[in-house]
Amino acid sequence: MRRSPRARRSSGNARSKRLLAVVGALAVFGGIAAVTQISSAGERRQNANTRTVSSNCVQPSPGATSPGGRTSTTQTWQNGRWVRNHWGDGQMSVAECQSVKAGNAPVTTLASSVNCPDVTGRLPQIPDRARNEVDRNLALLKTQIDEANRRLAAEGSRNGQDFVNNAILRPLADKRRATLNRIATAIGRVAQRPQGLDQLAQCTVSANNGGQNGGADNGGQNGGQNGGADNGGQNGGNNNGGQNGGNNNGGNNNGNALGVLAKDCGNSRLQPHDGFQNGNRCVSTAFGEVGAAANNPSLLITQFPNQVQRNQAFTLRVSTRNLVRDRFLAAGQGGYYLESSVLNGQGLTRGHFHTACRMLESTDTAPSNPEAVPAFFVATEDGRGGNEADEVVIQVPGLPQNGTAQCAVWAGDGSHRVPMMERANQTPAFDVVRIEVD
Repeated sequence: MRRSPRARRSSGNARSKRLLAVVGALAVFGGIAAVTQISSAGERRQNANTRTVSSNCVQPSPGATSPGGRTSTTQTWQNGRWVRNHWGDGQMSVAECQSVKAGNAPVTTLASSVNCPDVTGRLPQIPDRARNEVDRNLALLKTQIDEANRRLAAEGSRNGQDFVNNAILRPLADKRRATLNRIATAIGRVAQRPQGLDQLAQCTVSANNGGQNGGADNGGQNGGQNGGADNGGQNGGNNNGGQNGGNNNGGNNNGNALGVLAKDCGNSRLQPHDGFQNGNRCVSTAFGEVGAAANNPSLLITQFPNQVQRNQAFTLRVSTRNLVRDRFLAAGQGGYYLESSVLNGQGLTRGHFHTACRMLESTDTAPSNPEAVPAFFVATEDGRGGNEADEVVIQVPGLPQNGTAQCAVWAGDGSHRVPMMERANQTPAFDVVRIEVD
């Protein structure tokens, strides 16, 4: 891997290195993608047809659930839309699992939660001298929301809306207003003070089990279309037993002098892949649609800190282009490698993107433990994205170890594969930075 300074990033300096070589991409894709295959998946996987949960609710692996531990999916309000973050690619916390077991909520239902306006996306360029204080207060805003959510879950439903407004939302707004003022003051000491941050103090409560999230994304489009046509119909019929197994694998398509070993699972000795995160399986799902070279998804980390303290919250700004972020089949619910790649009407890849940070043992050799769970991992989809570049803010709650962190982002289609490219010499949609953790 070649390291070079990122001088054009506001927070870049010689201490942060960009990983540019293809070796870096292979390390990320081969290593981090594998870490989502957690050891406990077999104990609590869901049946793809009945969508029920195993009788054992086990603690997810580190990095598998949101920092607040409440739901496998959380939302932040950014630039006029909700950004959905899927922790652990849809793995459930113990509380969610137990709720589903008790029949209190379907797999894709999210509890009511406190929704607050995004602050990070409204901030100007943060001067280096104000960075630490701003980051501390941004982390405090997240803690305040987590505390409000815990009280909402414990007391909100039985005490009514007046209680929620007076005992949860109003005190939260007061705390946020004071914290936002400290952020404005910290920036104002060394640059122009940002105006209007106090307007971001008010929060609301919304039930996430209906509307857009519970309907089109979680329950309707993903659960209906994929569970029907892809899981039981097209893939189960054409790919496994019919077209591919009969004609392609041992037929005439290998007569191009390339010595092709296999084109499907017809002759594989491995058991079929079932949509869950397990290795030693053979995936029969068709690759699907490949976009034109000019529509290849691209992605870049546009802002990141050079150095953070241990357990200090920080943000990564990620810009994507030619990636429509509207497809996410929860891997923790059997959506892994299940759906073929799909393009929209403009020929753009439909999917989402992943963010992960792992601690490096060494900066001289490739990591020796690719199966290790990263210190931070989340998949992000928000229904936005297109052929123009736009930006999403990823909020990292902190990294627990000292050392060098490798933070990577990479695009995925609806079932978490890196989008295919028309040519082999195109660069895939990924980016990687290193951050020192003291």
